[in-house]
Amino acid sequence: MSQDVTAAPAAPAAESAPMSHKEILEALSGLLIAMFVAILSSTVVTTALPTIVTDLHGTQTGYTWVLVATMLAMTATTPIWGKLADLFSKKLLMQVALIVYVSGSALAGLAQSMSWLIGARVITGLGVGGVMALIQIIIGSMVSPRERGRYSGYIGASFGLATLLGPLVGGLIVDSALGWRGCFYVGLPFAIVAFFVLQLKLHLPTVKREVKIDYLGATLLMGGVSLLLIWVSLAGQQFDWVSGTSALMLVGGLVVLAVALLVEAKHAVEPIIPLQLFKDRTISLATFAAVMVGVAMLSATTFMAEYFQTARGMSPTHAGLMSLSMVVGLMGTSIVSGRMISSTGRWKAWLVGGMVAVVIGTGLLGTIDHATPLWVIGAYMLILGAGLGSTQQNLILAVQNNVDQANIGAASSVVAFFRTLGGAIGVSVFGAILSHQVIGQVTDGIRPLVASGDVTPAQATALGDGGLQSAAVLPAPLRMLIEAANGDATGHIFLFAVPFALMALIAVLFVKEGRLRTTLDRIEEPEVNMDLAAELEVGELGRR
Repeated sequence: MSQDVTAAPAAPAAESAPMSHKEILEALSGLLIAMFVAILSSTVVTTALPTIVTDLHGTQTGYTWVLVATMLAMTATTPIWGKLADLFSKKLLMQVALIVYVSGSALAGLAQSMSWLIGARVITGLGVGGVMALIQIIIGSMVSPRERGRYSGYIGASFGLATLLGPLVGGLIVDSALGWRGCFYVGLPFAIVAFFVLQLKLHLPTVKREVKIDYLGATLLMGGVSLLLIWVSLAGQQFDWVSGTSALMLVGGLVVLAVALLVEAKHAVEPIIPLQLFKDRTISLATFAAVMVGVAMLSATTFMAEYFQTARGMSPTHAGLMSLSMVVGLMGTSIVSGRMISSTGRWKAWLVGGMVAVVIGTGLLGTIDHATPLWVIGAYMLILGAGLGSTQQNLILAVQNNVDQANIGAASSVVAFFRTLGGAIGVSVFGAILSHQVIGQVTDGIRPLVASGDVTPAQATALGDGGLQSAAVLPAPLRMLIEAANGDATGHIFLFAVPFALMALIAVLFVKEGRLRTTLDRIEEPEVNMDLAAELEVGELGRR
């Protein structure tokens, strides 16, 4: 089911001319501020979550759901933002996404319960999903693939800065008189600035053509993805993995997605996800790798912040500082790889090398426990960050190089969609595993403490589901037990992530490296017989 919509009028002719380096930098400044806001919204809250859960009387399940709610909204709507970008004004869509983000953040700052906070984070996720998807799409509409590395360094630096400042700023705000509520308002001024900078400096042509919006496909896609994400989030906690409820949600989600694929393939004039894209080997393999990378990336940024506070007893500010090594690695390889790719036109070696580092970093983090020296953990996070810096941008670059401008929005958002989907599933499943292991270790460890009289039965009962929300005020024996349980369980999470990183590495090994084009759109070039060309060249030299 589609609906006809008249597209916006064509942009003035002046806006159709290629943008100069200065104009690109001016527009890029607004995009980087928007990216800063989007990343900040997650990293600030991640550090503050243990305090938020304590104040709102939440649980480990609630902790996980605050994160999952945002990622669920981001994941389910990313392809829709991408397709809309192929149909409507990209600048207008980016501004709409910023408004949605501001609204969700404002509501989250007013939260009086965990359910209120989770609902507000869903709205925030809608906006953040739009911002993150549209940034790559707009850059792909301004700069050719060969020149994109020249600017990807700025993107990597912005990403790294927001990743670094988020935990630090979040920790400082939580420890200040503003409290955790201030974390949801810190990004609002930046979002407003980004809105107006984009209005003044971003000028992209809008192609006038008949538009058909695939409402049915979009609804089915969101429904199927959401149902599966809710299933992996609740299974093992609200109901057993092997149960009637679990089977119903799994089968229901798969059926809805199957119907969505049928609609996209057979009935949609303008499908949300053009399935013909996956006929290209590079796009298919890069998309698969993006899913696997998402698992490792979001697991690291999510669970390490919790680890430093619950397993090592750090304040939010101190926990934020511990992310420095991973950010330095990410920023460094992002900037260097971008420059080198623009210079040489070769990108696969960086992609493969980055995935090797992701595998090694994830495996090393799988060995940590509650007593691992902090400098060792920092070194492991540096390796993982370096790998992520070489893979994130380059997976999207490989895909954008293989599509024309008419589909760049859909293609770019497909990679972002599957990367976020992988992360959302990873955080949901790993969060459930973490919660189960912590509760099991605490339950087993508390019995001897009660028997010896070190812990009273009342204290044991008050510990609840593992004590995430009350560990800081518990007696020393209980606090040590909880810290050990959380520390040991976090290492196990990364062990589960290693196979996913390995599969991503295998996928990028089979990606075919194509020459980066120097034009914004694809130009069909006649095939050249290389043997004949060589013979002609030899003949020409002989005549000379």
